[in-house]
Amino acid sequence: MSDRPTSRLLQGMRLAAYGGAYFFAAGAFMSYWPVWLRDRGVSDTEIGTLFMSRQIVAVIATLSVGWIAHRLGGPRGVIVALGIGAIVMMGAYQFSYSFLAIFVVTMIWGFLWSPPMPLYDGVLVTETKKHGLDYARVRMWSSVAFIFGTFIAGIAVDRYGPPWVLYVGMASIVLLAPLALLLPAAAPRAAAAAEPGHAPFRVADLLRQPAFLLFLLACGLCQASHSVLYSFGTLTWRGAGIDDVTISALWAESVAIEIVLMLFGGWLLGRLGVCGLIALGLAAGLVRWTAMAFTTELWALVLLQALHSCTFAACHLGAMAFLQRALPAHGAAIGQSLYYALGTGATQAVVYQFSGILYSEYGQRAFLGMTVVSAIGMCAVIALARTWNGGLLVGHTQVPLPR
Repeated sequence: MSDRPTSRLLQGMRLAAYGGAYFFAAGAFMSYWPVWLRDRGVSDTEIGTLFMSRQIVAVIATLSVGWIAHRLGGPRGVIVALGIGAIVMMGAYQFSYSFLAIFVVTMIWGFLWSPPMPLYDGVLVTETKKHGLDYARVRMWSSVAFIFGTFIAGIAVDRYGPPWVLYVGMASIVLLAPLALLLPAAAPRAAAAAEPGHAPFRVADLLRQPAFLLFLLACGLCQASHSVLYSFGTLTWRGAGIDDVTISALWAESVAIEIVLMLFGGWLLGRLGVCGLIALGLAAGLVRWTAMAFTTELWALVLLQALHSCTFAACHLGAMAFLQRALPAHGAAIGQSLYYALGTGATQAVVYQFSGILYSEYGQRAFLGMTVVSAIGMCAVIALARTWNGGLLVGHTQVPLPR
């Protein structure tokens, strides 16, 4: 039985607050971090190396921290600790000027910054289901915060210069630990173990499932196909003469359209199914990356950035729906950690380095490499649709749901 409307609203606000702070900083960093690195004298190939190395550390961190949270029976305390560490590392970046110093700080930062997201998403998936909330609508506020972070970073860089990317991100990072305390505490381990109809499972049991591996591959490649955009999109557009305020508007537009899709996420999931949503993201990637390889015309970029609603949001909603249906609730933390570490993390680590090499050799044409990545992902999701029956992959198998 779901909570009363007022209680559900308050619960939704508690859940959304942490995501808002996290994604405000993510918006500033994702759109303008390469500009900050360039300002510190880091080359394009070194930027690719930093992104790739950070992702490798993120894989290790996400798996190990996810396992710790799983063993502790809840992620809240872990998320608080990581938030405190993030504040310290922001200060370390301020005093890092050589590539070696930036590299060392980036490795530590990757360990602190990446694990909270899967842990937070695990809480969101579980709690929204528990309280009868729409996951997409709660997660939508993270996208709103991302837009504000992007806009404010763009304006700050335009007026005060690249160093302000760090300062804008720090403004919300200091809120991560306090807002993490608002997240619900985990249920007692005994209660989780007694979850009706859901038997305990080992990580190895999940990794032996072909459907889970195909899911990791399909969603991982869809998200990794953004690598050239995330690493070099802003630099490409700056090189084409587009000003920083317009660039920040392009980033904000992509997420604004993403919010619209999230508002109709439940409807789309009902029409397309889990695999259909993931396939929609990959199909949009084939169009988006091919076009971005050949144009920097503003009108075209406006249209292509709107496809972020599919390449990111549709795929992400499909991924969260898959994890909710394929794993029992007590496996949310470890399932999310495996997805973020092996699916998006390990895949992006490889593709980020590949992107740096491609961009240093071919410039804007590097986007064509992301078209190939999307095509491989499409093959994986087609195989997933033929392999998975829509039900639990581990534990007691329930009545299959639409895929």
